[in-house]
Amino acid sequence: MSSQDIFFNHQAQTTPFAKALEVSHSQGMFIYDIKGKPYLDLVAGVSACTLGHAHPKIINAINTQVKKYLHLMVYGEFIQSPQYKLAKLLANNLPKELDCTYFVNSGCEAIEGAMKLAKRKTSRSKIISFHNSYHGSTHGALSIMGQEHYKSKYRPLLADCYQLPYDCISALQKIDHQTAAVVVEPIQGASGFRVPSNFWLKQLSERCKKVGAQLIFDEIQTCFGRTGKLFALQTFDVVPDILCIAKGMGGGMPIGAFISSKENMALLKDNPMLGHITTFGGHPVNCAASLATLQTLLDQPDIIDSVTRKEKLFRDNLVHPKIKEIRGKGLMLALELGNKEWCNTLVEKGYEQGIITFFFLFTKTSIRISPPLNISDEQIVEACQKIKHILNQF
Repeated sequence: MSSQDIFFNHQAQTTPFAKALEVSHSQGMFIYDIKGKPYLDLVAGVSACTLGHAHPKIINAINTQVKKYLHLMVYGEFIQSPQYKLAKLLANNLPKELDCTYFVNSGCEAIEGAMKLAKRKTSRSKIISFHNSYHGSTHGALSIMGQEHYKSKYRPLLADCYQLPYDCISALQKIDHQTAAVVVEPIQGASGFRVPSNFWLKQLSERCKKVGAQLIFDEIQTCFGRTGKLFALQTFDVVPDILCIAKGMGGGMPIGAFISSKENMALLKDNPMLGHITTFGGHPVNCAASLATLQTLLDQPDIIDSVTRKEKLFRDNLVHPKIKEIRGKGLMLALELGNKEWCNTLVEKGYEQGIITFFFLFTKTSIRISPPLNISDEQIVEACQKIKHILNQF
């Protein structure tokens, strides 16, 4: 059997039409197929490869840790330097209210833990999220997804979960004294990088404080510099009660975390003990990769400082009649074409031209641009020229 036959027959698929690009290796901004063709990566593994592929500091951190130890014990029992160093560095660079981190394996696991923590903190059950929100596909995360099409086949889901219109001031009154938590993406991802007003996020925060609900920020896509600040909460100047991060924090390795105050997190260790447990959460190799990613961003502030300028460079070089608008902030941009077939063609022709773009889950008329933060100006201009060349053929 060919590798493609094995892929389609023995590896579970998520869609009927996987691209099935067979990869040889990746380096820097490029992914190489088995014939050696390079593809400029404008997706970064869906906002996951913050510093591109095989960044030397991340590779070195992984190699160093692999030689010391791999998995040792279930989470929270042994003192492991990659975990506590990463936890301390996160605390040093977050608001003082967010000083205690629980490491997990992925973004949806972070959401699940955050939801449990909010219920434990408030002794309430009602959880509010927003229309067209995406927080993962595990059972709890699916329950607060804001798109019924992707939920209906899996009902019944968690009870007492409700969705409100995103970026709507009047709807905030529905957050009441029965609400345990409000889960919000500071920039909606799956719906095509929708940026709310800063005023709305501040009003949301105030409403949660007024009724005693926990505000959970889902920064699974926005963390580690993607919006032009280390965290989007800094971009919008709103401090949540619980912060969820993943994707870009791993530098290409699987890791997530939910972060709150030490006081809040203490609720998970007693009455009952083991209120939230994981075997592989905070894996030392993954924490080492995350620590290297974060330390590199802090040691080289020009990487994050350049994000806003690079956003403008994309916008300036993607002026085209077929691009109706460009949504988003920093290096998470959505090209709105207004036409599903054009999007399909752009992605497919992009592979021919040696660039990788991708779709969004909830909108079929937009294309994702979310490259590694250290993409060069020249690579941005080249990618934009290729995108416009493809659009000119429509």
